[in-house]
Amino acid sequence: MPGSINYRYVVFLACTAALGGLLFGFDIAIITGAGPFILHAFVLGDLGLGWAFSSLLFGCVVGSFIAGRLTDRYGRRRLLILVAVLFALTSIGTAAAGSFATFVVARFLGGLAVGAVSLLSPMYVSEVSPPSIRGRLGAMYQMSIVLGIITSYGINYLLRNTGLANWRWMFLTGVLPSVIFLVFVLLAPESPRFLALAGKAEDAFDVLKRIGGTVTARTQLDEIIATAHRGEQSSRALLRPGVRRALIVSAFLAILVHVSGINTIIDYAPAIFQSAGWKIDTALASTFLVGITELVFTIASLWMIDRFGRKPLYIGGSSGMAVCLVLLVITAVTGRFHGVLVLALILAYLAFFCSCIGPVFWTLVPEIFPNDVRGMAMTFPVLIQWVANAMVVLLFPYAFHVIGKAFTFGFLALMCICQALFTWRCVPETKNKRLEEIESYWVTSKQAVMK
Repeated sequence: MPGSINYRYVVFLACTAALGGLLFGFDIAIITGAGPFILHAFVLGDLGLGWAFSSLLFGCVVGSFIAGRLTDRYGRRRLLILVAVLFALTSIGTAAAGSFATFVVARFLGGLAVGAVSLLSPMYVSEVSPPSIRGRLGAMYQMSIVLGIITSYGINYLLRNTGLANWRWMFLTGVLPSVIFLVFVLLAPESPRFLALAGKAEDAFDVLKRIGGTVTARTQLDEIIATAHRGEQSSRALLRPGVRRALIVSAFLAILVHVSGINTIIDYAPAIFQSAGWKIDTALASTFLVGITELVFTIASLWMIDRFGRKPLYIGGSSGMAVCLVLLVITAVTGRFHGVLVLALILAYLAFFCSCIGPVFWTLVPEIFPNDVRGMAMTFPVLIQWVANAMVVLLFPYAFHVIGKAFTFGFLALMCICQALFTWRCVPETKNKRLEEIESYWVTSKQAVMK
């Protein structure tokens, strides 16, 4: 019963896992302000700058793969502890890099942590959250990412005039949130669904009981055990008909969420604003507006995601993003790509993403996989989205400066339209559905749309 939910405890667990999103956002965006200084420190061209930005993302590909292979064996919590330690160590390593090659290696290793947490944190949140509030708690992960981005923007701006080593201090500040994350994870229990599947039913019951009461805990534990497919903890389990369908849907969502352009806007916002005629100080200051927009509309998603559902938000958000990008194409073609107009269109694009796409993606993907293979199955879309992310971020400076603004934004707009159409046709609605109920849908339904 909803009234028996221990909201304080559930929110603590969700916030603990969501702190991984803060490190995610911090590591992704800290290079936004450091980029112009790294460009001069290492004398980089367009592709060199692309490598500086995307090296972390290629590490994310490997990190998500490793985490997906290990989490169904060793659990979510244990790996999150290792991730927190790795975040701190690589922050120090990046700051101390003496050459561009060392810098790229350190960022790649940091990507291992980011990739792992992008799989582990939303999975943990989905597994401890009651169905009635799972969307809002899942959206907290996206909000945590945004808080990490805003924090990095603030640090970048405050340290911009602190000398030639300013970019080193920017990266070094990542140690503090890493330590905070480690402390909170040490205080949290293992996911009850992992405990049940690992044969620790009594421990799982204790966590479920604390979340939702004795009666609800007993019912949920019985459902979890009933959906366990013992003896199938291998890649063959991913070939089950229901799992296979979910994998295909998640793969397309993972590609589209990045080729529609979000990380190019976040990572290269200062460069985009400079190309629109802004000076470096003003361009860096404008990232605060980017961060505030992301935060405000991510908070709005907490109210919308369990009210309107995943599917309507995804379609509406994709359509709104496409409109903003088409208008950016028009400004580029007509020679009006400058000033406040560009800023307004980018902020509108971010508003649609943060209120609709970002929270829904990280909530929906872990929801659609069965309990017994969730970790292994999550590897597939998370790995794919990091590959797509890395390629887009690597190639964006070249496309933007050489191929042209109009073509670049036009391609991103087309991908947003594809995202809306795919969601309308193939993505199920998971609002207010128990994880075990969603699993049953994939196996029994003939249609790709949940009623």
